[in-house]
Amino acid sequence: MGAKPVRAVIGEMRISCQVCGSDVFREREVKLNSFGMEFMKMAWADEAATGLICWKCGYVHLFVNREIRLHRADK
Repeated sequence: MGAKPVRAVIGEMRISCQVCGSDVFREREVKLNSFGMEFMKMAWADEAATGLICWKCGYVHLFVNREIRLHRADK
């Protein structure tokens, strides 16, 4: 994997994987495309989410909460 491992929190709550329980992820921005914006060739204007991909099992978690904070993890 090319991305650096991170841990995530929202407020005081630590995020862990819903599938395997790991708390180490890699981060990626994910566009939340809608049909209307795609149809009008304006998908670039759609909202984005923070995608956290579990480092251990690969499950993808999506967050649109702007309070999410990422911290470098030393696997």
